[in-house]
Amino acid sequence: MKNRDVVDIFNQIADMLAIRGDQIHRILAYRRAAESIETLGRDINTVYAEGKLTEIPGIGDTLAAKIEEMLTTGKLEFYEKLAKDVPPSLVDMMRVEGLGPKRVKQIHDLLGISTMAELTAAAREGKLRELPGMGVKSEAKLLSAIEALSVHGDSRVPLGVAWPIAQQMLDALQQVPGVTRAAVGGSLRRMKDTIGDIDLLVAAESAEQVMDRFVQLDLVETVDSRGPTRARVTLLTGLGVDLRVLPIERWGTLMAYFTGNKDHNVKLREMALKMGYSLSEYSFTPLDGGAEILCASEEGVYSRLGLAYIPPTLREDRGEIEAAKTKSLPVLIELEDIRSDLHMHTEWSDGKYSVMEMAKAAREQGLDYIALTDHSASLGIANGLSVERLRQRAVEVKEANDVLGPKFRVLQGTEMEIRADGSLDYPDDVLEELDFVIASLHTGLSQPREQVTQRMLSAINNPHVDMIAHPTGRLLPDRPGADLDMDAIIAAAAATGTILEINANPARLDLRDVHARMAIEHGVKIAINTDAHQPEDFGLRHFGVATAQRGWVTASDVVNTWPLEQFLDYISRNNG
Repeated sequence: MKNRDVVDIFNQIADMLAIRGDQIHRILAYRRAAESIETLGRDINTVYAEGKLTEIPGIGDTLAAKIEEMLTTGKLEFYEKLAKDVPPSLVDMMRVEGLGPKRVKQIHDLLGISTMAELTAAAREGKLRELPGMGVKSEAKLLSAIEALSVHGDSRVPLGVAWPIAQQMLDALQQVPGVTRAAVGGSLRRMKDTIGDIDLLVAAESAEQVMDRFVQLDLVETVDSRGPTRARVTLLTGLGVDLRVLPIERWGTLMAYFTGNKDHNVKLREMALKMGYSLSEYSFTPLDGGAEILCASEEGVYSRLGLAYIPPTLREDRGEIEAAKTKSLPVLIELEDIRSDLHMHTEWSDGKYSVMEMAKAAREQGLDYIALTDHSASLGIANGLSVERLRQRAVEVKEANDVLGPKFRVLQGTEMEIRADGSLDYPDDVLEELDFVIASLHTGLSQPREQVTQRMLSAINNPHVDMIAHPTGRLLPDRPGADLDMDAIIAAAAATGTILEINANPARLDLRDVHARMAIEHGVKIAINTDAHQPEDFGLRHFGVATAQRGWVTASDVVNTWPLEQFLDYISRNNG
């Protein structure tokens, strides 16, 4: 077995346990293990041979024994026993938008459906509408989702999975003698939330040495092609990676050519043609046969076309070329602009560290202030806080401020659940006690658009709610989130001054980039937060900043670039 085989089995076990209704901690253990192996960067057979399976994050003795069994026998007895109770084919049904483990179990138990084919037939024959809580509209929506899945598939990889793999490969290639530059290209460099494959770009004196190192990396399973300056491999995870190597004097055209999306690049080439040039990854070549023009920098490429430099995250043909012509591109927010984090969890709910530990870690990150926003009571799966426990935590918040102040501030906050009926988890008199109030959706995400939108609007219109976190509640790659009417959400946020969050966790990246752009165009303020559950999660912030950049967001649009006094004044005025 290879890495991908172990990852697939552990992920499948997690889904089967979820369908069966096992404890969440057991399910998460298999998911974390699968994630660690997916980003391992080495052949797991080699790790096993070295006796180091338990050194993989999330792998204890029990899971190590299961990995050993798979690697040595090619099967897993626990999986085979579980499959007798929960048919593995039920997992495929969870790929359908709107189908979670509970609904899949209901469909299986009440209708005897075990496969996608049976599910499709039942939907077309009108049998699903007979299920409790389904109905004709829900059945039609489910059928549309089934058909969309059959056409488009779901093979894209989340940004959070691809990014560390690409960085690991770049680190290795940069050690090759003669390499002067190395970077990612394509949708990964544009920081899209999901990618199809990885593009790696290298400037080097000798392409051959780089190619030799590339195809011999520990992550590589097969070499699909290799030429003088380009190669393609498939990794142990099944992810495809393309490498392109050119001399440093061609770096600018190489990067420009392999970064923009198709439509962006077509426009650049059309502009070049009108100016009498052919534009490729190699150079500008005069159409009249003159000497080619090399560009060692991307700035040189855009300058020759009469354009201001366009940041990689904008190269999607969404008006950036037109703005570059008139020198009206926005000055995008940068990582260094962030001064606070307004969404994180401690051991009081589902975090792993104390109030003081999270506060100290944030201060060490260079932040000026934070909001502690543990979950509210109704989210029992996350150990949500009762009113009594919320007030008890306030004692620790005060202690942290006494120790770490006055130049660092910890705000007493909450991530309050918006219940399925649209009511909020805490009464207004409790919310008045807090410095900062987040409202969010975690349950009932498959409700019809009108219903789930009204739930969100009820929170936005509550004067004590300062921010909406990860609005749709999506989880990449498998949970699409609520079908919100974002026009209505953004209009309400603009009217009330409610902040909308870009959640920087790469499994969320929610607000999406297009919605972030809509929001700032309507004057809505944005927050970029990590949703940290441990200090290491603060390192995810760059994903949120990149998503904001893709939405044309500037520093002034983002509340956690502001000094504490300005931020407190803003939320105080809105609550007033």
